[in-house]
Amino acid sequence: MLRQLFYVCLIQLLMVTGLVAKDLPDFTELAEKQSPIVVNISSIQKNRANSMQGSPEDEQMQEFFKRFGIPVPPGMPPQNGRGQQPMPDKQVYATGSGFIVASDGYILTNAHVVKDADEVMVKLNDKREFKAKVIGIDLRTDVAVLKINANNLPKVSIGNPDTIKVGEWVAAIGAPFGLENTITVGIVSAKGRALPQENFVPFIQTDVAINPGNSGGPLFNLKGEVIGINSQIYSRTGGYMGLSFAIPINVAIDVMNQLKTNGKVIRGWLGIAIQEVTKELSESFGMKNTNGALVAGIEKGAPAEKSGLLPGDVITKFDGKLIESSSDLPKAVGNTKPGKTAVAEVFRKGSVKTLNLTVGEMPSDQVEVIASNKQPEKAEVNRMGLVLKEAPPQQRKKMNGKKGLLVVDAQGSAAAAGIRRGDIILALNNSEVESAEAFAKEVASIPNGKTVAVLVLRNDETLYVPVKITIDR
Repeated sequence: MLRQLFYVCLIQLLMVTGLVAKDLPDFTELAEKQSPIVVNISSIQKNRANSMQGSPEDEQMQEFFKRFGIPVPPGMPPQNGRGQQPMPDKQVYATGSGFIVASDGYILTNAHVVKDADEVMVKLNDKREFKAKVIGIDLRTDVAVLKINANNLPKVSIGNPDTIKVGEWVAAIGAPFGLENTITVGIVSAKGRALPQENFVPFIQTDVAINPGNSGGPLFNLKGEVIGINSQIYSRTGGYMGLSFAIPINVAIDVMNQLKTNGKVIRGWLGIAIQEVTKELSESFGMKNTNGALVAGIEKGAPAEKSGLLPGDVITKFDGKLIESSSDLPKAVGNTKPGKTAVAEVFRKGSVKTLNLTVGEMPSDQVEVIASNKQPEKAEVNRMGLVLKEAPPQQRKKMNGKKGLLVVDAQGSAAAAGIRRGDIILALNNSEVESAEAFAKEVASIPNGKTVAVLVLRNDETLYVPVKITIDR
């Protein structure tokens, strides 16, 4: 009794002296008003060839591991399915979150939530469900734009992520592990965070509890404004560990506008490989500090080579922007309009030089996505049900010089076997492909009912897809 009385008196004393916060934020109004603009997204992959046993949560967790380069924990099905039995003709489901940005049905989410989906379903807070059209995806920022056929929908208020402060309260609403309309809260832990292989996004780091299924959901400030899209977590178990990362909403809105207008995101490009300037490198170069981005390599014929940039140069300023770390340069170059000549300050062999760098357009290394106001070009469908064209240059670099054919569309027996748009076909019955015309001619000579082995490159991994020829064209 005396102990309880002591603690009561102590708490009252602390409150009087201001050492205990009396006015913690109340998120009840935010949860009530903002939940209707948050949606649940289901991605469906139909007839997925060589699908392996494992739950949707397994696949979502593996996505997080892959993005951070963390080894998959023991007991979790490996992403490439080695050591498991294939389950052909299986529909694979995955869930994520998103939010309404326009009352006529435009929705933002993460690219990794929908990138491999054959069908995307959106469930609103009022339980209505719609089949969504993928307007476009941008893998570099992990942003995707969806459209559903609905009007007069509640939409988000957009905030300014540049004005948030470290330590500020924030909240997330989403569907972790499929549990819809879950709200979690925390604070902003850091701003402008650069992550491995994510050079184009200055992430907002928080300690908000984010788990698989939260991906694509909104991050709110206390005013109920969206300031980011919850995208990634750092985890060694697949669950929340206090490190969550959100894409600033201004970055996502810019990507959305470009996808709606152009069908792709146009970025500036120099064609260089860069690395951080360490203290040891700085001393060896005779630099006074470690600011800048060290040019480690230059692609042949790239804009950087044509502009006179050399390996070993350290770019310290680009188009008037200071480059304090190597992660600053990709964002600065990417935001520069292709064709523009930018003035750069370069530290080279003990002295500072000024170079005029003409910026090119970054080649696309992802599936071509057709904007809502564009129609696909007419192309010939081969007997297997495929529309093919030569793989783009950026994709060929990943194939060690081998030839490959990009799947523009998949129908018929090829689609039934699991070949999808965006796959790269490398070989037919262990014979390397030469051209779309040669492939079509070879397929035309295969008897009905015969099964052929098609070697496919998908997500930087190869797999054989057995296709039974059942269609005459």
